[in-house]
Amino acid sequence: MAVRKEGKKTVKIHNKTDKPDNVVKRENDVVEKCIDVENQLPNFFRGYFSYLRSSVMTNTRYAYLVDLKFFCEYLINETDITSAEDIKDIKESEFSTIKAKDINYFINDFCRHYRVEKENEIYIYENSNKSLSRKKSSLSVLFKFLYRDEIMETNITDAFDPIRLPKPGEREIKRLDIDEVKIMIDAALEGEGLTKKEKDYWARTKYRDTAILVLFVTYGLRLYELQQLNISSFDFRKGEFKIYRKRGKEATMPLNKSTMKVIKDYIELERPDESLLAEEYKDALFLSLQKRRITERAIRELVKKYTSIGMKRSRDGGYSPHKLRATAATALIEEGHSIFDVQQLLDHDNVTTTQLYAAHKRNTKREMVDKFEWLDEFEQQ
Repeated sequence: MAVRKEGKKTVKIHNKTDKPDNVVKRENDVVEKCIDVENQLPNFFRGYFSYLRSSVMTNTRYAYLVDLKFFCEYLINETDITSAEDIKDIKESEFSTIKAKDINYFINDFCRHYRVEKENEIYIYENSNKSLSRKKSSLSVLFKFLYRDEIMETNITDAFDPIRLPKPGEREIKRLDIDEVKIMIDAALEGEGLTKKEKDYWARTKYRDTAILVLFVTYGLRLYELQQLNISSFDFRKGEFKIYRKRGKEATMPLNKSTMKVIKDYIELERPDESLLAEEYKDALFLSLQKRRITERAIRELVKKYTSIGMKRSRDGGYSPHKLRATAATALIEEGHSIFDVQQLLDHDNVTTTQLYAAHKRNTKREMVDKFEWLDEFEQQ
């Protein structure tokens, strides 16, 4: 049973599943964030909230709710559709007057480029078609539900403007080449390419950082999958470890020699002794220097730093953990592995996602024609 403090109250997790307590806690944290946003929205959305709980993943539910809150703020601050000064006070009768043209203007004009003033700063937001498509999807689900629930008289989503997204193969897959991966890992192991200030920090985290990078480029793990790993996730005798994926799916991954070595080195040579850790973090695999489970933000920062070294760029030019997921996918495909096997390893819902990485295999045309010579003198022996 896990225990943590929340404000003045202590939250206790009674876990009756096979999931580790930290995975249950993480899922619950997202649920609580959803409830917090729901409490800020109008009461006539309650049926929609119930629909989301039963129809989409928790992270998707939260994203939809945040989009909806942003739309309601827009209605108050930028339109005459409602007279409410607070989101909670928007009336059902006001919301039912919204037309497709109002949504199209919100998505295509307002959301594409807008500014937000916060205290002494002004933030400029620029959204790509991909981001706009997500916001459109959030509102489409909402208005379809409101039409089904007879809050809207017509299904206005039929008149929403289409948003063109890049076709598979049009967009460049950003990832590291094999030689860049080797430079990156060498930087984590040896400190090459780090500034003097970075080396002072690196001396206390090099085994942890190396293990994190190797896990990313070997298995293509998602950020939260890696961040939630525990020592108990690993069975070195069987040569495998467990991760918890989307929708609570449990997956067992085989350990290769490189991964086993970097994990053991970190545990044996750098990770603080269990006696020095709070109960909540005794099983957490990757720890911060504050002896707590490392945050997703800290992992993003270290990945950005080491990938920038691998690519010989400035720190701002480094990549996110998701680009290491792309690196793992393309490297496996270039090694000749089936896209269906890579799909299973990376947990892609649809094989077409994996095919995007296959389309970016380098030198495919040259490899084909080089092995297809017609003159005897050029035939490969």
